[in-house]
Amino acid sequence: MTMGTKTRKKRLSMKDKYKYMTRLGWETTYQDMDDVFPEDTFEGIKIHDWEAWEDPFRMTMDAYWKYQGEKDKKLYAIIDAFAQNNGQKNITDARYVSALKLFLTGVSPLEYQAHRGFAHVARQFRGDGPRVACQMQAIDELRHVQTQIHTLSHYNKYFNGFSEWSHWHDRVWYLSVPKSFFDDARSAGPFEFMIAIGFSFEYVLTNLLFVPFMSGAAYNGDMATVTFGFSAQSDEARHMTLGLQAIKFMLEQDPDNVPVVQKWIDKWTWRGYKVLGLVAMMMDYMLPESPQSWKEAWELYFEENTVALFKDLERYGIKIPDCAGTVSAEKEHLSHQIWMTFYTHNAAAPFHTWLPDEKKMDWLSEKYPNTFDKYYRPVYEQWAKLEKEGKRYYSEMLPQLCQTCQIPMLYTDCENEDPMQVVHKMTTFNGERFHFCSDHCKNIFEEEPEKYVQSWLPVHQIFQGNCGGATLPDVLKWYKVEPGVDNFDYVGSQDEKMWKEWKGEA
Repeated sequence: MTMGTKTRKKRLSMKDKYKYMTRLGWETTYQDMDDVFPEDTFEGIKIHDWEAWEDPFRMTMDAYWKYQGEKDKKLYAIIDAFAQNNGQKNITDARYVSALKLFLTGVSPLEYQAHRGFAHVARQFRGDGPRVACQMQAIDELRHVQTQIHTLSHYNKYFNGFSEWSHWHDRVWYLSVPKSFFDDARSAGPFEFMIAIGFSFEYVLTNLLFVPFMSGAAYNGDMATVTFGFSAQSDEARHMTLGLQAIKFMLEQDPDNVPVVQKWIDKWTWRGYKVLGLVAMMMDYMLPESPQSWKEAWELYFEENTVALFKDLERYGIKIPDCAGTVSAEKEHLSHQIWMTFYTHNAAAPFHTWLPDEKKMDWLSEKYPNTFDKYYRPVYEQWAKLEKEGKRYYSEMLPQLCQTCQIPMLYTDCENEDPMQVVHKMTTFNGERFHFCSDHCKNIFEEEPEKYVQSWLPVHQIFQGNCGGATLPDVLKWYKVEPGVDNFDYVGSQDEKMWKEWKGEA
């Protein structure tokens, strides 16, 4: 080496750079670590080496803000263009907007719940790696709910059923299903939360929402919704990876973690699937043009992709969840039974419903050749006949709700090939009887009965007079649902009238 030449320092690898920027190596001195982080031990998960946590993305904060900023520029440019060009007039049909109403009330608030949950969990892990990863996801989730609200606010200028979305999420009967999912997750410990949301919500649920449903939005001319969906999906890829890393991290730390993780995977696969009933209905019935059926999406994203994940986890001792057989059998029936429930109970739901026309029923016959014509087409034809006679059928009864998932107990026994028989399971706890839609929900309850006896079941609350009063008008007033404006049939609604004026069909 010649005189005066300086030795160049070796550049840090991305892995080392990420480690130096996120691993503080902080240990408490005047307080015990167990007192500072009490929640990451009480679930029974054993962690021997927090430094073994590997974040596969290794995204530092400076790169994160630049990356998200570029995405937001593109997103808001498209949203502005959609608004300036009256994009709401270019969708296939105003019926499609009911799907967006359901999305804003049933999905967007969950993004905010995820933000709150990850912000909390980020404080509970004593390891630097998962703390940083959870904090980044908390920021992502807040961005998602904001972009969804901004995008869908355009439709609020023209269509009913958007204005009280946050209020409805907290009070309306069917929205207790997604709400209870996050109430359950956020009241669990940090490791269970990571499986509930990092795996079930991100890997099982959002895959079936942000890809096939957003493709459906594109088919129906809604490029604004497509854009926020795909903008979020690039984040979801990172979130899914975080969830899988959390599972593998727990499994690799100690063999005693395996049965605990298995129990959580069984529970949260089923809990996530039950929330997906709303998505099944959106895909098959609420999209005027449906590029893919619920059954096809389920087969691709769960039976192929997710089951492949379970195969990968077999080396740790993890097996496919017990509910796999049930959900496979129900894929032929789920969307139809959910839509029928909303059609018959639409007086108390703040979006419109309708009977499928012949074109849609032929499409459903093609996609569900084993079940639709045999079980469901005859019912729709009978209801159509009643409508023509001025006897449109509305159920005047309030259904029994499942104590665990809070879904009306109207599902049938598809697993045992008896789709005409409603499933009804029961158990007792402290001398009180509780009801369930399935053995899976019953088993979840029996694992933690003290938790689920506290479930806020809308039907029970209505009967107890805690939802505004004893009559439907009283309940709708408490909901802030305007009768005949936000609810009832699409045919004859203000939304339909406005759409026909736009299209010169009034």
